[in-house]
Amino acid sequence: MNTRFFQAAAAFVMTLLASAVTHSQEYPNKPVRIITTAAGGGGDFTTRQVAQGISGPLGQPVIVDNRGTGFLAAEAVSKAPPDGYTLLVTGSSVWLSSLFRSVPYDIIRDFSSITVIEFTPSVFAVHPSVPVKSIKELIALAKARPGELSYGSDSIGGRGHLGVEMFKSMAGVNILHVPYKGSAAANTATLSGEVQLVLNDPGVLFPHAKVGKLRLLAVSTAAPTPLAPGLPTVGESGLPGFELEGITGFFAPAKTPAAIINRLNQETVRALNTPEVKQRFLNASVQVVASTPEQLADRVKSDLAKFGKVVKDAGIRVE
Repeated sequence: MNTRFFQAAAAFVMTLLASAVTHSQEYPNKPVRIITTAAGGGGDFTTRQVAQGISGPLGQPVIVDNRGTGFLAAEAVSKAPPDGYTLLVTGSSVWLSSLFRSVPYDIIRDFSSITVIEFTPSVFAVHPSVPVKSIKELIALAKARPGELSYGSDSIGGRGHLGVEMFKSMAGVNILHVPYKGSAAANTATLSGEVQLVLNDPGVLFPHAKVGKLRLLAVSTAAPTPLAPGLPTVGESGLPGFELEGITGFFAPAKTPAAIINRLNQETVRALNTPEVKQRFLNASVQVVASTPEQLADRVKSDLAKFGKVVKDAGIRVE
């Protein structure tokens, strides 16, 4: 009886393995669609690089389907069949927003991770009238003048908002938040001296710093990055342990077979790690990551935990 049981179990396992291999070999047998944000934006650029890079190895057209926002794109993919033919490229705002607003998906429950595609650092910049040249000096000034300094952000709950709130919490300082409608408006307010501080992408801030209209203090990444040459990190210039990056992830609907996830990861990582693609991303002020599926899943969970505390402590709510 035991012999028959083990024979049956072995046959079942072999059937499952054979099915997985066959599934992987058959995929894809029709065009693949990647849903992302509106045409012309950063998400669109990233998605088109991925689509172009994996289309040849997959042997099928990879179509970019632009939706108005990351929320719309994520909702569409969360409801798609888990067959590897409808995928999602989206930034971290799509899961961080769930910390302070109602969204029609659950980033953990409704998606399978494929890879981190890229990251974008942020840079702390001040108006030239602010008498500081480092993060250490900024902290000292903010402590000496509690509530007198202000910073602008592109939106409530955006990276520029969450990042400075995390900075305030870690440094024990009080800096007034002034939300604006978009990154350009927040930068304009800082350039005019309406607010004294902004946290934004290096590609946006560097041109103004070169002509003396802003002073750059530090980059938000854990290690120095070629996207912010010459700038120290926040951690090494006055606030150890501070780290902030905006990442873009590649996802499939939950329950997509592991063989398909692994195939998509393999082809995407291979495409991203070519020198020409890496340079293309650097030219667009983003840096290639190309991770394992597990690393993306872990990053999403750690983001939710870290910024969940920031949101709770700062009482952030969408008005």
